[in-house]
Parts: sequence; C-alpha cells; structure tokens
Amino acid sequence: MYNDAILDGYGAAALRLKRDPLRIKTSGSEFPLTLGRDVSGVVMECGLDVSYFKPGDEVWAAIPPWKQGTLSEFVVASGNEVSRKPRCLSHIQAASLPYVGLTAWSAMNQIGGLNKDNCSSKRVLIFGASGGVGTFAIQLGKAWGAHVTAVCSEDASELVKRLGADEMVDYKSGNMEKQLKTLPLFDFILDNIGGSTEKWAPDLLKKWSGATYVSLVTPFLVNVDRLGVADGMLQTGVTIGAKAVKHLCKGIHYRWAFFTPSGPYLDEIADLVDSGKIHPVIDQVFSFSDVPKAFWKMEEGHARGKTVISVTNKK
Repeated sequence: MYNDAILDGYGAAALRLKRDPLRIKTSGSEFPLTLGRDVSGVVMECGLDVSYFKPGDEVWAAIPPWKQGTLSEFVVASGNEVSRKPRCLSHIQAASLPYVGLTAWSAMNQIGGLNKDNCSSKRVLIFGASGGVGTFAIQLGKAWGAHVTAVCSEDASELVKRLGADEMVDYKSGNMEKQLKTLPLFDFILDNIGGSTEKWAPDLLKKWSGATYVSLVTPFLVNVDRLGVADGMLQTGVTIGAKAVKHLCKGIHYRWAFFTPSGPYLDEIADLVDSGKIHPVIDQVFSFSDVPKAFWKMEEGHARGKTVISVTNKK
C-alpha cells in the first residue's frame, strides 16, 4: 500500500544526496517507519563523491524499500538513484511517476525485453491497466510503437484510450476471458492483478516466438514473512523456477518483475516525458496533514493513476 504514497518535496522540502549507501543516515528497519517511495524536490546537499548534481538542482527519484521512505521534508538518497526532473512537469506531477515508471520499465524492458527498436510489430496486453503501473505501461508501450490492449473497468475506458490504448476489454463484463480469446495472440502480457488470471492468460501468448508473461504479483513477501528470509527466498526461488519450466515447455516465457531503483532509467523516462510521449496520471493530491486520508483512499482501491502527497503548499 505505501508504495503508492508519494512525496512532493519542493520549497522547504528538499533532497539530500549521498553517493555511498553506507552513509545514509536512516535505515528502512528503524522505527518510526517513514512510508513513501517517490520524491520530487530540490537538492540541498551532496556527498563528496557526487559530481553530477549540485545544490539547487530539481530532481526526482524512487527510493528502494530497504531505506526510509519519502513522506518527510528531507530525504536522503544515493546519487545513482536520482535523476533530473522532467522540465515540463511540476514537482507534484513529477512525484507521481518514478516508482510506477521504474516498475513498468523493469517489467517491460529488463524482464520482457521490449524497447523502442523492437516493438513496432508487438502486441501487448496489460491487466490492471487503469492503476499507477498500468497507466504508465500503456504509454510506454505506445511510445515504443506497440499495439496495446488494456484490461480495466468500463468507467476507466475513456482514460486508457486517451493514454493510447488501441483496444479495451472490460473485466466486469463477465466474459473477459472469452473476449480476449477472440483477439489475435499477444507477444507480451503484463499482469498487475494476479490471482486466477494467471491460470489462463498465458495461453493468450504466441507459442515458440519468445513471447513473455510477466507478473508483478509474487509470493516473495508472504514467503519471507511466513518462513523467514532464507527459507522464504528459497521457497520463492523454487516456485518461480517450477513455473518458468512449466511454461517454457509450452513455448512461452514466464517471469516475475520487481521495482528497481535507477537514476539512469529515470533519465530515459524523463526524455519520454519531455518529448510528450508519457504524461502523469494523478487521481488525487492530498496535503501532508491529510496523509491518513490518502492511505484510506488507497485502501479502498480502484484508483485511476496515482495518489500524491504534497509536503508543502508549493507546486
């Protein structure tokens, strides 16, 4: 839940940069725990090894989960996690993109092998297309030239079409699986919802063509909580290995994807934003004093894009 809470750190809020993660002043295991993953703000201080940022630079970042979060006036980040903010966005707009952008980038590019040079003839299917990751993934696929089919509810159809989706399938229609099976087979599937979908959706992929099914819903955290770190990681490895082999025998690739913090990837995303190919999708902006309300809203689900926390009154 907390991964969708975002900090807009402009004005009095700021971003302190430290190159060496060992010099981070706070740890993700300390309490009270600070939530939030995304940040957009102004650099206040830089570590001695940071030469490519300076105080006053406007930057954005997504902080990894093993560090303290971003719902605060000051955030400490490693230099390689930070990128210069897209020039065309306000800090509130920019704060809605890093975490979902890097998650979608990890799934589609790093795991799925998609990029601007090989997508022109690819068919992409996205489950959970109206959420934070889904809305970004639609735009990324279209920016790379793919044909994108979005699965969402009917009331989100206007949004996903505006973002560039070529086709929309309503999962509330009662015959989602049947509708999808009438369409041509896909080259790539991004699954943001998991559950029963995983049992039949891989059959929608082209067999023996390098087609890939990537799920963002994994048992990793559940296994670690239940079995401990070592045994939980072992059980997770066994599960993904068994599923990968099972699907490989059917002629498709099965993978899991995770959020990966990366300043260089954010640089590429910033270029797409500044060129007008990717736009922020913000469901609602809350003031810092209304953080509990923001989390209650997220708990209800069905958000259209991201929920943003503005730490100051400035934009």
